[in-house]
Amino acid sequence: MPPAPSDPGESPHPAVGIQRQPHPRQHQHRPGSAAAFRWSVILNSVLSGLQLAVGVAFGSLALIGDAVHNIGDVAGLLFGWGAERLSARPATPRFTYGFGRSTQLASLVNAVLILMAAAVLIVEGVQRLQHSVEVVSTPVAWAAAAGIVVNLLSARLFGDDHHHDLNRRAAMVHLLTDAAVSAAVLVSALLVGVTGWSWLDPLTAIGVGLAVAWSGWQLLREALLVTLDAVPSGIDLAAVDGALRSLPAVVDVHHLHVWAMSTSQNALTAHVIRQPGGGDDMELLHEAKQRLARLGIAHSTLQLEPPPSPPATGR
Repeated sequence: MPPAPSDPGESPHPAVGIQRQPHPRQHQHRPGSAAAFRWSVILNSVLSGLQLAVGVAFGSLALIGDAVHNIGDVAGLLFGWGAERLSARPATPRFTYGFGRSTQLASLVNAVLILMAAAVLIVEGVQRLQHSVEVVSTPVAWAAAAGIVVNLLSARLFGDDHHHDLNRRAAMVHLLTDAAVSAAVLVSALLVGVTGWSWLDPLTAIGVGLAVAWSGWQLLREALLVTLDAVPSGIDLAAVDGALRSLPAVVDVHHLHVWAMSTSQNALTAHVIRQPGGGDDMELLHEAKQRLARLGIAHSTLQLEPPPSPPATGR
């Protein structure tokens, strides 16, 4: 883990300063987020029960798969909701970074849940192809249509909150993917009603499983990258390095590290070598803060250093 940012004015030496930049809050616990999670959980819980009952009663594996995925949605939303509330808690002497990493763990769990649901769908679909079951299409179609409405409505509740937050994006992936699943089930049910081909239902379940697996893999990959302190997506490390090197009288930058403190907070530490007499250090730090904030980094710790002294030569 990179070192924790330190307090302003930590070093008394005029040429060396470790400065944590004042920053705007890059992550805010929005009141609307709690309502979005709460209503999404309620709506998807009701929907899961409805779809499971209709799927079992009328022989639709695709609809049962949609219900199972909705149950995964509910679990994932609960994880995400709890993690977001935990991440809003202040730092403690033991957890000096706070609890922002809980949102990353929730995203990781969500991805695993998506992949597990996909595996169940694919296996059950293959088995059902070998042992066809008659599907009553009309109630299945209505239940699938309800799934589209509920999931799109739930996704809409999050508004634009998900764009810069992996935890909320995980919730959006759940909801939008399940809306697509419900749409596929609806089309399948309508085709079964018109043609009488019951094998279309398990075939749809397999296709849905593959699509869900792909979305889950993408989410898992991104969550792992964040957990392993990779440079966050959307951060151009070369641009960050260039922004620091172009500061007045700066001759070199090294030990540059950029990582995600949570799914919505990026941080940076760097050693900046500056020529003595190149200007006021506080002005340089302020300018660096502004440049880094424009690049998506609001938490920054910079250590100013003088150029290394030339080696002494013997007579």
